[in-house]
Amino acid sequence: MTALLRIAQRFNDAYERGDYGPVYDRWDARSRAVISRGEYLRRHIECPAAPGAPARVEGATPGPNGGWLVRYEIGGIQFVDHWFYVDGRWVFDLVLSNPDAARLYRLPFRRYAAAIGCAG
Repeated sequence: MTALLRIAQRFNDAYERGDYGPVYDRWDARSRAVISRGEYLRRHIECPAAPGAPARVEGATPGPNGGWLVRYEIGGIQFVDHWFYVDGRWVFDLVLSNPDAARLYRLPFRRYAAAIGCAG
């Protein structure tokens, strides 16, 4: 579990820095099927997220279907991400962790940009 907590913290730190390649590289296969790596990076380059408070990973507990639930806090708000150990590495499940983002990523770029308030 200690390795998972370190990986989850680095994952959140990379996202906060705008280093989205390593973030996407931790996604599981189902999440990668939502959007290609290139399109994910394009969207974050053309429509960057507003800077926010850093994430603080707080702990992990076993979750459903063999996964783990990683709890973290950003600016006083609690979040839970779903992680799985697959083929010897920890992977992040976007579809379970952030279904709203998964839905947005499925949109064509123009609709995605409009939905998040980005001129693109």
